[in-house]
Order: sequence, then C-alpha cells, then structure tokens
Amino acid sequence: MLHFLPHGLRGTLAVLLILANTLLLYPPLLLLSVIKMIPVTALRTLCTRLLNRVAVAWINNNGRTMRLLHRLDWQVEGLESLEQNQWYFVTCNHQSWADIMVTQNVLNNRIPLMKFFLKKELIWVPLLGIAWWALDFPFMKRYSKELLAKKPHLQGKDLETTRKACEKFKYTPVTVFNFLEGTRFTPEKHQAQNSPYTHLLRPKAGGAGFVLGAMGEQLHTMLDITIVYPDGAGGIWDYLAGRMQRIVVTIKRREIPAQFLGRDYVNDPEFRNQFQNWVSDIWQQKDQHITELMKIHSKP
Repeated sequence: MLHFLPHGLRGTLAVLLILANTLLLYPPLLLLSVIKMIPVTALRTLCTRLLNRVAVAWINNNGRTMRLLHRLDWQVEGLESLEQNQWYFVTCNHQSWADIMVTQNVLNNRIPLMKFFLKKELIWVPLLGIAWWALDFPFMKRYSKELLAKKPHLQGKDLETTRKACEKFKYTPVTVFNFLEGTRFTPEKHQAQNSPYTHLLRPKAGGAGFVLGAMGEQLHTMLDITIVYPDGAGGIWDYLAGRMQRIVVTIKRREIPAQFLGRDYVNDPEFRNQFQNWVSDIWQQKDQHITELMKIHSKP
C-alpha cells in the first residue's frame, strides 16, 4: 500500500499505471476487433465475448491500481443475487466523473460488462475511442430543436441509432448503463432546472424508454445504484489522487414492469406518461435515500 505518498504523486502514478494497463491490453483488443469484422455471426459473437473479457481485465487492473495507491473505505450494499449471464439496465445518480470508475469497480465480474451511450465526438479520444467502438459502445449524435426544425428528416435518427446498437446486445448478455440525469449534478444546474429533488437533477426518461423499447425481450431488471461521497463529491482527479476517503454505494434491484417492455416511447403517449411517472417515483425514493445515507455517514 502506497497511501502514505502525497496526493499529487499518487494521482500521477494512478494515471501512468492506467495508461500502461491500456497499452498492454490494446493489441489483443485491436486484433479481436479486426477479426470481428468478418461477417460470420458465430465468429462475431465469440469475438464480442473475448473483447468483453479484455475490458473486464482492464477494469480489474485499474481496481488493483487503486487498492495499491489508496486506502479507501468502501461501504457497498446490494451485491447479492447478481448474475453474469443476465441482461441488466443500470442507472445511477451522477455527481462526478469518478461515478463511472466507482460503478465499474463495484460491479465488475458480478454482472456483464457495462456499456453506455457516448457522444459521437468521443470516438476521437486517443486509445479509448477505438476501444469503445470495438466493444460496441453506442455513439449518439444529438440534434438540437433548432436543427430539427430546419431539417425534419433528422427526426428520430437518435432512436434509430439506439435500436441498431441494441440489436448487437441481443446475442450476448450485456449491461446497458445510463445516467438518467443526463449530466453531473451541480448547484447551478439544480437551480436552473428548478429541480423538485434535494440531491438530484430532473431525470430524462427518453433514453431509458428507447432502450426498453428496443430490448424488451432481454431486459427485465433494473439495478438502481445510489452513490454518496460522505466527505464531498470531488472530480476524477480527486478519486485518482486518493482525496476521497469514503464511498457509499447501495444497489437496489427493481423488476421492470412488463408493460414497459417493447413499447414505442416516441409514438405511444400512454406508455411515455406511465414510464415518466415510474421514473419520477424512483427518483423521489432515491432522493430520500440519499438524505438518509448522508445522515448515517456524516462525521460527528
């Protein structure tokens, strides 16, 4: 354990070790992604599973790096009854870019590899962009209301992209991850939204509704994750440098109502209203849960 080192040095070492881990696993990832281009379904399925194993190894190694450098107090509840051969939809409150690494660390090797929707521009991120593409992470291009008004033919393109991405997820168990808030919580965003919740932004149910509509045959379970940083939610550098001392994670398993599966979120207003109400109820419960966790884990 190197937790006695200064925070800046530990953060630098963490970045270097994660980079070395990425470079080590990059060649097999590229080789498998090339083989996966061969149009044989069985071969592509095999390559997908092997690529997922490469990603799991990457996450495992990153976890070892964090344990080597830091002495974090993890308090996790709800890991029982999770399976690696099931499809899951996962959502989480969003306070920091560290949320992704925290969630990966908690759930890796317990459920299928998490895959989340990314902005199309992120494909140009060095090393990671190609890796996300090889692992079938969906890249989304969002269109503003102004652009859609000028070019109506773009209407529904994001839904089409979601459906195409979800088609790839039907052959191998996968975890679809989505931040329902859509962006990180800040006091400024909270005030601008006039959010009815104390600790959360308003949820955006559209993305989740699209996924459930496209994968109704596979997705039946939601993992509702709540993350609390009792000493304050810092940024990704604070996590890598070991400035975060305590992380509380609770996982609530929720069965997705059957009437929400395989429905058309865009053209079915009844489903849209029912689903939005269901998500709002979950968000109200999550907000109260965060209040309770903060009281329990606050320093005396």
